[in-house]
Amino acid sequence: MDGLPKVLYGWSWEENKLFEMALAVVGEEDPDRWKVVAAMVGGKKSEEDVQKHYVILLEDLQVIESGKLDHTLVEEAQPCVQVDCTQSVCWTDEDHKLLEECKQRT
Repeated sequence: MDGLPKVLYGWSWEENKLFEMALAVVGEEDPDRWKVVAAMVGGKKSEEDVQKHYVILLEDLQVIESGKLDHTLVEEAQPCVQVDCTQSVCWTDEDHKLLEECKQRT
């Protein structure tokens, strides 16, 4: 993953991964959702930070799903990663370890 940016919107790759996993385990109906998610990310992000990051995620998903994604960079550059679309990407042991660490933080 050396080719991936180290920081995305002020979030490290690790923080973003923890954020995504936290969203998977903390339900929308939880009244303390953003507080719990912030804690699971490592406590360096505020409730407001994680809520704003969630809004950015939703906006990105809307752009992707709308088909309005700008593909010009893809057309101009060589692909960085080749993916075999016949294979599923599975939950890794590292993902599970990170999830367990998140659960212990809350």
